[in-house]
Amino acid sequence: MNYRTFTLNGISVFLGLIFFTSGMAKIFYEHQFPGLIGPVWLEEKLAAFNLGLFARFIAYSQIVIGFMLLTLRYRTLGAIALLPMLLNIFLITVSQNWKGTPYVLAFFLLLNLVLLLAEAPKLLHLLGFRTTFIPVVHKPLRYGLLWLAGLGLVLCSVPLSFLSLTTAYVLCVAGIAVGLYTYFKGGRAGRQAKAPSSIPEGTLVSK
Repeated sequence: MNYRTFTLNGISVFLGLIFFTSGMAKIFYEHQFPGLIGPVWLEEKLAAFNLGLFARFIAYSQIVIGFMLLTLRYRTLGAIALLPMLLNIFLITVSQNWKGTPYVLAFFLLLNLVLLLAEAPKLLHLLGFRTTFIPVVHKPLRYGLLWLAGLGLVLCSVPLSFLSLTTAYVLCVAGIAVGLYTYFKGGRAGRQAKAPSSIPEGTLVSK
């Protein structure tokens, strides 16, 4: 793993941990999940305005996006999905005159933009621009389904937390471990071929 990959993966894991734990803490039993940012009481407050379902949607969105970033396999998709969420949270904190929080979110936005800029060849390729990006296909279905199974374990840990916190924590950790396994064994989804200049444009390379 080179320095560039290590740095980008580090940023992805950092953002993933923040938003994954934030979402889990909102809907875990009595908020007994270690969240890095709040507020964990979002659903309780918004329920008074008949927006409890919306708050739960936000929590699950944070979990899924955070899981994509944390487990690295779908880092690009996670970075794309995180951008509008961060912008919305940033504008809310600015409009509410929260002290300090907008600066923290601006830093998160900067990190997210770093991830997106690193994926510029891939994103421009998807938009139809001619780039050097050549995707590598490496058993995508097998590892994709396994990654979904890991996400399923994490989501199942939420209702389980109301019955047994210990079992729910174990299930959550197991889900994250499965997600990371798909990255370390199957790599990132849609990663670039090592030598695109020697491969005809539009060719899919299989290892």
